[in-house]
Amino acid sequence: MPSIYQLKPRFQALLRPLVTRMYRRGISANQVTLAAGIVSVILGAVLALFSLQLWLFALVPLWMLLRMALNAIDGMLAREFGQQSRLGAYLNELCDVIADSALFLPFALLPGVSPSLVVIVVLLALVSEYAGVLGPMVSATRRYDGPMGKSDRALVFGVLGAGVASGLLPLAWIDIVLLLIAALSILTTVNRIKQGLAEGGVDTASPPSKQGRTDA
Repeated sequence: MPSIYQLKPRFQALLRPLVTRMYRRGISANQVTLAAGIVSVILGAVLALFSLQLWLFALVPLWMLLRMALNAIDGMLAREFGQQSRLGAYLNELCDVIADSALFLPFALLPGVSPSLVVIVVLLALVSEYAGVLGPMVSATRRYDGPMGKSDRALVFGVLGAGVASGLLPLAWIDIVLLLIAALSILTTVNRIKQGLAEGGVDTASPPSKQGRTDA
């Protein structure tokens, strides 16, 4: 399934000179990851506290774009400059889902928007990311299959934020978009499971194994 994630190599090529300068200044991948997560939580808190100030939602697309750049930068610092670590792997996954939740949940406070739908979308996003993380447990890679991966969600919520702030998007329409996101998130989870099983050579009819577990 197509996903914005497929554009990542081109995005990284544009960022490579900046990444090199950051490395020379002693900035680490983990520092970038934590910074992106912390700013996302702060922005989410501001939006939640002042949700009736619709113009503040213009910060969502601006931050989403910058956050996508930071997500690419921390990965490049880790891979290309020998900064990969177990702690970094935990931070990368946890900060992403925490940041997404913090940025999406304030939309539940908008007038006319169903809070339940926003929460469902957040939960489905968590499930789809967990399905991707489980890839290595079946001898596959971490799965980023679409059509509603984290980059795709960032784009959609960025557009929603711009629409809310500008007044061009009727708030009543947001529920329709949320339903679409939810449906595509379910499809994403199914795709990641199917592709992970196919890549790992796992028989879908076989009982679950403990392959890949470290707590045995």
